[in-house]
Amino acid sequence: MVVIRLSRGGAKKRPFYHIVVADKQRSRNGRFIEQVGYFNPIASGKEVRLVIDVERIQQWITKGAQPSDRVKYLMKAQKETATQASAAETA
Repeated sequence: MVVIRLSRGGAKKRPFYHIVVADKQRSRNGRFIEQVGYFNPIASGKEVRLVIDVERIQQWITKGAQPSDRVKYLMKAQKETATQASAAETA
């Protein structure tokens, strides 16, 4: 089975996560099929906190990939920030 999940990087006490499409049997930070974004939980200032290629994720989901709970949450957060940004531009 193919899953869409987070792969941890960064230093000790400074996490950084890549959002990857991988085989479920592979280890968390092991081999993956495709990288579809990243998540920086400790971003501050002008650093980008979340980047997701939603179109690629949707393509993988239509092919049968299962997103993890955290990836589902991040996709929802990405949609909310996008709608807030578009609402702010029109106002």
